[in-house]
Amino acid sequence: MTGSLSEDTLKTLMLRSLDGDEGAYRHLLHALRRLLTAYYGRRMGAASRAEVEDLVQETLLSLHAKRATYDRSRPFTAWFFSIARYKLIDHYRGRGARMRGEVELDETLEADWSVDAVTARMDIERLLEDLPERQRELIRSVKLEGQSIAEAAKKTGQTELAARVGIHRTLKTLAAKLRGDT
Repeated sequence: MTGSLSEDTLKTLMLRSLDGDEGAYRHLLHALRRLLTAYYGRRMGAASRAEVEDLVQETLLSLHAKRATYDRSRPFTAWFFSIARYKLIDHYRGRGARMRGEVELDETLEADWSVDAVTARMDIERLLEDLPERQRELIRSVKLEGQSIAEAAKKTGQTELAARVGIHRTLKTLAAKLRGDT
């Protein structure tokens, strides 16, 4: 999850909108529109822009109708993307078409936006916040984004050896922190 569209940001906007902040609600809808357009665009392949936009609108309307049911103690993105998932499934069923695999969709969504996955991402982000920028970038690039050490080294302006040693040391530090070592 990226900066302006993080779980914390979206949840804060949702909570403020539930408390009557219309500006927060408009901002939330704008942010969610961008997320949904990308989300549906990736999953609908050859669909027209109008089809994607219709689905985005349906999902935002559903959010509006269901927002009073949102449990403030739960992650927002998991709740919201479950709505988006069902809207996409309904869209394909309504057209009488089977998606490349509804099972594939379920697995992708659960992997990307389940409560456990969102919570894990938030925990990882908190851990990474305490690291110096160069170490944080190395770990994100290699361990989270799957880049090679050579790519990450080039990106951070280091040699491959320095990047490899930096990653190893950072992982040891993070492991000690998780164990509660000082």
